[in-house]
Amino acid sequence: MKKIKLMVLFLLGIHTLNAQNILNAKIIDASTKEPIVGATLHLTPSKIGSASDDKGVISLLNIPNGRQVLTWRIIGFETRRDTLIFPLTNSDTLTIKLQSLDEDIDEIEITSTRSSRSIKDIPSRVEYIAGEELEEKANMKPGDIRMLLAESTGIQTQQTSATSANASIRIQGLDGRFTQILKDGFPLYSGFSGGLGLLQTPPLDLKQAEVIKGSNSTLYGGGAIAGMVNLISKTPTEAGDLKVFLNGTSAKGMDLNSFYEKRKRKVGLTLYAARNSNLAYAPDKVGFTAIPKFERYTFNPRLYFYPNKSNTVMVGVSGLVEDRKGGNLSLINGNIGVPERFFEYNTTNRLSSQVHFEHKNANGGIINVKNSVAYFKRHLTSNAYSFKGNQINSFTELNYIKVHKKFEWIAGFNIWTDSFKTEKPFRYDLSYKQNTFGVFVQNTWNANKKVTIETGIRTDYTKEYGPIILPKISLLYKINPALTSRIGGGFGYKTPNIFTEETEKINFQFLKPINQDKNIMEKSYGLNGDLNYRFYLADNRLSFTINQLFFYTRINSPLILKLYYNPIDWNYSFLENADGHIDTKGGETNIKVGFGDFKLFLGYTHTNTQLHTDSIVRMPLTPKHRLNTVLMYELEGKWKIGLEGYYFGKQTLSDGKIGKDYWICGFMVEKLWEKFSVFINFENFLDARQTRFDTVYLGTPNEPIFRDIYAPLDGFVINGGVKYFPFGDACCRK
Repeated sequence: MKKIKLMVLFLLGIHTLNAQNILNAKIIDASTKEPIVGATLHLTPSKIGSASDDKGVISLLNIPNGRQVLTWRIIGFETRRDTLIFPLTNSDTLTIKLQSLDEDIDEIEITSTRSSRSIKDIPSRVEYIAGEELEEKANMKPGDIRMLLAESTGIQTQQTSATSANASIRIQGLDGRFTQILKDGFPLYSGFSGGLGLLQTPPLDLKQAEVIKGSNSTLYGGGAIAGMVNLISKTPTEAGDLKVFLNGTSAKGMDLNSFYEKRKRKVGLTLYAARNSNLAYAPDKVGFTAIPKFERYTFNPRLYFYPNKSNTVMVGVSGLVEDRKGGNLSLINGNIGVPERFFEYNTTNRLSSQVHFEHKNANGGIINVKNSVAYFKRHLTSNAYSFKGNQINSFTELNYIKVHKKFEWIAGFNIWTDSFKTEKPFRYDLSYKQNTFGVFVQNTWNANKKVTIETGIRTDYTKEYGPIILPKISLLYKINPALTSRIGGGFGYKTPNIFTEETEKINFQFLKPINQDKNIMEKSYGLNGDLNYRFYLADNRLSFTINQLFFYTRINSPLILKLYYNPIDWNYSFLENADGHIDTKGGETNIKVGFGDFKLFLGYTHTNTQLHTDSIVRMPLTPKHRLNTVLMYELEGKWKIGLEGYYFGKQTLSDGKIGKDYWICGFMVEKLWEKFSVFINFENFLDARQTRFDTVYLGTPNEPIFRDIYAPLDGFVINGGVKYFPFGDACCRK
């Protein structure tokens, strides 16, 4: 009997041993084909499990015979479930492909770094505004890009005229002249043309906006000390797209914008045309226009040619005319008999050409040849002063891109010409010419699967100020699929010219020209680093993304406007290099939460910008604390609803006083159908206005001395309209 029991136990042991199976698998990213480290495999509902090693290989032991459900998981990828019957008929290692939940980010291609990488693989820190966010901002301000940029962390738009609404962009607390604004890599908004550039750039034809913060002159030359904004246009597609945008505002504004694109075989076309206008508007009894009376027409056609798979040619022209009148409301409205006679008129004309040739050769190299010529004419007239000038800029570049398995090389040269001429100068002739020649090379090295290093160097030369060498370095470290870090730094510079926020405020009146014997380049260096962490909860239905940035930039010998008063001679102003430096430091925190159709964005910016000369002075018009909050609900193809609030902390003003802190809140609703949508936007519904809690001018209404504009002047404004898209909503197409 004992022998029989031992035999039964032996046979049961053999059966149990045979019932234990082994599974070997390699887990890879479905898009990149790279192995995924740390992915888990579990048998459901048992507790048997394992994790993949540094090669993505996973082994699971003791799998019972029969039908088993296998669950593959890792943060940032879709959970996968497979049903297999053990023992397997094929004992080879399985290949398991997991789909990234960040597929939308993977597909965002950044062009500002001149590489063809997606945003998650670029060592330089790049922010982008695209898709629903760009559409939402276009609903709020369809005539210009101020809203698009001003509501991002670390960026603000600074109004430089109380009556004409001229504005410049500030990044991390630095003057607008330190930010370079490009359109598809073409520098069209610098110098004299920059004062109205934000107001005259529409968002409807944009695919995305790319922002690089910090000294970034290696690829694009001078002017990118604070950072760079590159506006990327939509290109023709075979599906085509047509959008017609009609918008009206309670502040007496009207916008009619249209955009069309289509590719047919070897020819493509994009066409943007718009009329934007506003009647003079003031929501208070101060008597000055919060929104000037203006009328603007824009026309921008581009032709694309695709003679073969290797070559692409783009030829484009942009034209714009605008009349802008601000000042005493009654006077602007035609009551010429009023005693208050202050006014500020701006008549502007823009005309530019763009040519881009791209050739892809057989060995994988890419040659780009680009050229643009821009003409800008502006006539500024006020009570007793007139300033008239025209600017002709040109930009030519040749670059070559070569991608290897571990390296990507970009090398090239470009030539900038900048010619400004004052017509009938009031007192001083402010005309100048400046030509800059630059050569650059950049290398991106995939050191290993976790580390990518980008290095570059540029040398620019101008006859007036000599050569300057600009190195940079950036590093991307993929700590794990959920956590990445970037750190980088570089040098920058700005050659002196008369166009700054301070000179724009005084309308260039009594301003002396740049003295090439005394004025020198403003030179800078900067550092920034960030951590980006993304994780998912509730079986990947709830997503969190947290990005923390730290930054520091120092500018030596900054140009400062000096006022000179002589009781015998005329008053005049001039720009001189301060004996000291400006530094700006701080941090930006961005949080994004997604759950189903809801998205919550939270952003905080801490900025400390100081001028160090004989004493330390806080730079004016920079809120030390700023908070951004946006809640979006989008039911695809049916509804878009947004609620947002922006807090601006107290700001030091140029006269030494402290401005009041305030909130700007907005609410937007859009209902979509197959081929059109209607929307309404309640902007600044708390009616935050500088005229409610502070003054905007000193003196008399006839001869006002305007103070800094640090808060909105137009107050609560409702706008709404209709969008017509007979091809369907292109932003929602896959």
